[in-house]
Amino acid sequence: MVYREMQKVLRAYGEVLRLVRRLPEDSRPYYAKFARENFVNYREVDPKDAAAVQDLLRRTYNHSLWVLSKYGVDESVAGKLKESALLDRFGFCPPTLVEIGIPYTLEIMEDNNYFIWDIFQQYNQSDRKQVEVATVFIRQYDGAEAITYSEQVNVSALFLQGYQGNLKWEYTSILHHELTHVFQWDGEGKAPVGLVEGVADYMKLVSNYNQKGSASRGMGERWDQGYDFTARFLEYCEELRSGFVAALNKKMSSF
Repeated sequence: MVYREMQKVLRAYGEVLRLVRRLPEDSRPYYAKFARENFVNYREVDPKDAAAVQDLLRRTYNHSLWVLSKYGVDESVAGKLKESALLDRFGFCPPTLVEIGIPYTLEIMEDNNYFIWDIFQQYNQSDRKQVEVATVFIRQYDGAEAITYSEQVNVSALFLQGYQGNLKWEYTSILHHELTHVFQWDGEGKAPVGLVEGVADYMKLVSNYNQKGSASRGMGERWDQGYDFTARFLEYCEELRSGFVAALNKKMSSF
């Protein structure tokens, strides 16, 4: 945790120096020196104090916007600094505005972890897929609301920032789906993508975090019509044979 906080501060400092290059040439030396001096002055901030680090990153971003505006530079160029600071809805703002953040993410990751193992009936370490470290990142990118690679979940900051509704509920729903990908088997990458995704959507369904508009019971013409339809098919199979999803996942531990 301390290492990640220090890395955020270093990335923010690097972005500030890059933004300085966008200022008029005669003003660059002053602001580069100002940034360096402040970076040194705040070296006493305890990286274990998340609130202090978050406040420092927030002030860094706000002050950078003020300087850019002063010289008529479009504030959109500070997008990477905003990503580094993870401002607004992601826990790096005044406590009254926080909807999600590191403490809640860690809490829901642990809860999801045990929930997934329970659905897969993996009560012993030897039953489970070997996962070294599961990580969740909120990143600035266009496209899907979340993408998981191996043990790393990437959630779109753009999607979360623009979401209208109960953000914490939606974020939790996303993590139910994406963390399933971390802990499920997929036939060494050879299982049908729709089936793998359907199992992940099944986790949302049985945890009561299925989004509005998802397939209802009895809908659809094929089991693989869509991820949410596959989730409903798995629900049906589970009713016919308790433990079906767990057995199916175990089957996909090899190909």
